[in-house]
Formats: sequence, structure tokens, C-alpha cells
Amino acid sequence: MTQGRTAPTPATAAASLPPRASAVPDAAVSLRAASVRLGGRWIWERADLTVEPGEFLVVLGPNGAGKTTLLRVLLGLVPLASGSASVFGADPRHARPVVGYVPQRRTFDRDLFVRARDLVALGVDGTRWGVSLSGRERRMRQALVEEALEAVGAVDFANRPVGHLSGGEQQRLLLAQALVTRPRLLLLDEPLASLDLGAQAQASALVSSVARARGITVILVAHDVNPLVSVLDRVAYVARGRITAGPPDEVITSQRLSELYDHQVEVLRDRFGRIVVVGLEDVDSHHF
Repeated sequence: MTQGRTAPTPATAAASLPPRASAVPDAAVSLRAASVRLGGRWIWERADLTVEPGEFLVVLGPNGAGKTTLLRVLLGLVPLASGSASVFGADPRHARPVVGYVPQRRTFDRDLFVRARDLVALGVDGTRWGVSLSGRERRMRQALVEEALEAVGAVDFANRPVGHLSGGEQQRLLLAQALVTRPRLLLLDEPLASLDLGAQAQASALVSSVARARGITVILVAHDVNPLVSVLDRVAYVARGRITAGPPDEVITSQRLSELYDHQVEVLRDRFGRIVVVGLEDVDSHHF
């Protein structure tokens, strides 16, 4: 149940972090002419993307366009066919200790009686099964877990079985697990999927508030931008082997999406500011 990266030990979790983003001139994330080829096909080609420290970026696009692949590249799990990728100026494989990751939503069995706090603790030492911790390491581990639980508002149900929690509560735990080693970059793959509208709004606000308070850079993959409009800084739209990034009002427009798809697309906004994209039914499986 670890989050797709090698977690530092409790004793070194804080010490292993490089200086905070404010002291580092490098971009949080940088792709330069980056191309990925998987299964004999190009996922995207010669993509450029820069994400600044502390920025909240939402990644949109149709199924199969390469949104999850982007996260896996930044985790150092998928190699580039050409071009370069860096996380805080380092190779993504070397930056894993400062990256928190929440994968696509997992379903927890009702009969899973692992305590909520123990699930979060796996973010610290889930790769060290069978290794005994010293007393100092156990105290460090406990402090990190309590800090993460408090950050996501999960203290009240920390001792309850994970399988007995609501979908929103479980999502808070997965976020806490990603935050437990105090990351500088947080990657979230469709964290709002399967949540109702109220839970989506709460989860969006929670991620934003924790990230702003801690200066964490966020890259969040989503199908629907509407619950995130009030908290994001920019969007990156992935489609047809290309990545286009910018403010929502510049990227999610009829002209830009029509150019991206080489097909007539109409972007509509209702009086509440919600976005609807019309014209993609015959092009890609797509949601907003």
C-alpha cells in the first residue's frame, strides 16, 4: 500500500529533504522536448511543461491521452524516448524522497480492519517490512503520522478500521499517506473520482489548503475541472500527443481545443462558471 516511491526511514524522513522550494531556483517540474513511447505508439511527443514551486496544476484530457503517464514520468517509473524531465532540477528517479503520490482510487474491502493510522504509517516505512525500528525511529514515525493525520482532518477516525470509513474519509487517509514524509511535490491521479459533489469540493479545498500552508507544488489529474476551478493556478491539457498549459481561460477555449483536436469544439460556460465542452463525442472519450 505504499505510494509508488521509496519512502525514507522515520529517522531520516525530514533530514533527507532538500532545501525548501523558496530557496531553490529550479522549477518544481520541467519537461523539455519530452517524448514517451509505450507499446509501440507515441503517447506524447516533444512536450514542454514547466511547473513553478508552490503552483497548483490540474491535468486534463481524454482517456488514454497520457495523463497518468505524465505522473509516472515524474516518479521516474517511465523513461523518456527523447528529451528531458527534471523534478527540482534533479532526475525524477533521484527526486522520489521529496515526492508524494496518490494513485488512482483504490477500493478498500469492507472487511479490511487495518487502522487508519497504520495505513498512513505505511507511507513512512511500508518498504521496510520485517525491519525492527529503534525507539527513536518509532517516535519519529509516530510524530510524522500524527502530523499528517492532523493536516487532513483525520484524527477523529484515526483508530477506526479503514474498511468502515466513507469514501471521503478514505481519500483523506491516502492524502495523509502521501504527505507523511513532508513532500515538496504532490502528484494526485484522479483523487476526486467516485466522490459525490460535496466530497469533491471538500477534497479540493483540503488539498489546496494543505499545499498552500506547506508550500507544496501540486499536480492533480482530473476528468472534471469544475470542482477545482477555485483552487488551481493553471491547467495542462493533454491530447493528441501534445501538452498545452496555461490559465483555464486561455487553454479551455473553443479556439484552443479546436486547434488541439483539429476538430470543431465549442466551450460553454454557464452563469455559475461551470465549463461544458461540446463536440468531442466523435473524437475521444472525454469528460469535463
